[in-house]
Amino acid sequence: MTNFKHIKFEKRGPIARLELNRPDAANGLDALMSSELKQAAQVCTNDAELKVVLLCASGRFFCAGGDIKEMLSHGDAIGDAVKSLADDLHSAISTFSRMQAALVVAVNGVAAGAGFSLALIGDIVLAAESASFTMAYTRAGLCPDGSSSYFLPRLVGLRRAQELMLTNRTLNAVEACDLGLVTRVVTDDELEQQAQQVATDLAAGARLSTLYVKKLLLASSGNDLETQMELEGQLVSRCAASPDGREGIQAFVEKRQPEFN
Repeated sequence: MTNFKHIKFEKRGPIARLELNRPDAANGLDALMSSELKQAAQVCTNDAELKVVLLCASGRFFCAGGDIKEMLSHGDAIGDAVKSLADDLHSAISTFSRMQAALVVAVNGVAAGAGFSLALIGDIVLAAESASFTMAYTRAGLCPDGSSSYFLPRLVGLRRAQELMLTNRTLNAVEACDLGLVTRVVTDDELEQQAQQVATDLAAGARLSTLYVKKLLLASSGNDLETQMELEGQLVSRCAASPDGREGIQAFVEKRQPEFN
């Protein structure tokens, strides 16, 4: 158990649960929450036993974006304050995207601005039926951050990304799923149980396989075909030679469930 003020962080076996915990402020991202996310991400990536991180939120909102009131409190130093907040958030996102553990995101309510961005980074994203998604940045005279300008066009295409960023169109959970932002929509009552089940299922897998799936997908948009295939060859050979790879291959031949470390 790691103690934070604006997030809750708990590890049970190979699964860590990270909960945004500013329900009275719609789980808005302030400087402290961003810093704590950065610290929690580092804890996760340094944990060799971790297989899954479940990112969720307390209260009615997933995350309403950056804490605008805190931004205003900085007066003429607002630019520097926002850059510092974004730097911490981006460090956390980079770490989550490259860590060996899979990231499962459970969206329980409004995901706006940076909250929308956080929802995009999950390897598996579940949304409650009551969840909604809006970029919201330009409504406040801002532009996107939190990696959304990277992930959003890759998920929905340039035209849809332009529409969502410029018009701040609000998507319900089904619309978000249809566009490919969300893996699956579940009832509000089932969100917690379904997210836990996904985390448990992923935790039964091989760590190196998960890491290399993430690595391959991150590299795919920047590589040409031959470079990507060479990377595939290198990584699949490392998997095959690893203890979990040998166990998985042996279990496949013996027609049984593998027992990964």
